[in-house]
Amino acid sequence: MNVQRYAKVAGVLLLVSIVAGGFGEAYAPSKVIVAGDAAATVTHIKSFEFIYRLGFAAFLIESFADITLALIFYALLKPVSKELSLLGAFFGLMATALFAFAELFYLAPTLFMTDSPWKGLSTDQIDQLILLSLRFYQFAAMIFSGYYGIAWIVRAYLIFRSRYLPKFLGVLMGIGGIGFLVRNFLLILAPSYASPLLLMLLFPGALVLMVWLLVKGVDMPQWNLRVNARAESSSEIR
Repeated sequence: MNVQRYAKVAGVLLLVSIVAGGFGEAYAPSKVIVAGDAAATVTHIKSFEFIYRLGFAAFLIESFADITLALIFYALLKPVSKELSLLGAFFGLMATALFAFAELFYLAPTLFMTDSPWKGLSTDQIDQLILLSLRFYQFAAMIFSGYYGIAWIVRAYLIFRSRYLPKFLGVLMGIGGIGFLVRNFLLILAPSYASPLLLMLLFPGALVLMVWLLVKGVDMPQWNLRVNARAESSSEIR
């Protein structure tokens, strides 16, 4: 296993995930979705249909990156704890799967705007269906944030304990993961307090982690110590 190559690939994929996620999850929806106004939302989708579809394509790119990152972070953090690293990968994959489900509701309005299957419905009824689909998209995306937050809390703990990655990266990513998890529960229990700014807590840590992996990578002497210690511990158990 070429550890430094894994680290650099993770840095590149984090950059891809940040850029594609920012476009697909923030910019594209903000251009078309008008809260509570079905007619205006449909008008915007028709006016910016390419951008709208590009938002879905950006999500696909982000999801491809995130699935690969789940594997790479499992490999990079396994020397600290194989079980917890696997747990983080499972939560990360679950988060990506949930968001893929949510994105189906994001893409559904393009189907509602076609002519033939919906001839018996009025324009207003179709507009309401489109708005309802987008609300389902937002609710399904809400569930994703809890799993994604836990994935990063687990990884942050492993980074903090690793010694071959800086502790401050673990702290930053832990704060970001907590922000996602807290917003998930606030959307359920106290929606008026569920500020989108909580999601932004992950951005500084993700940006710094990306740069660190690309420029510095892993402290190899500490990595080797961790790997050897784990190998010795496994042999003692046997």
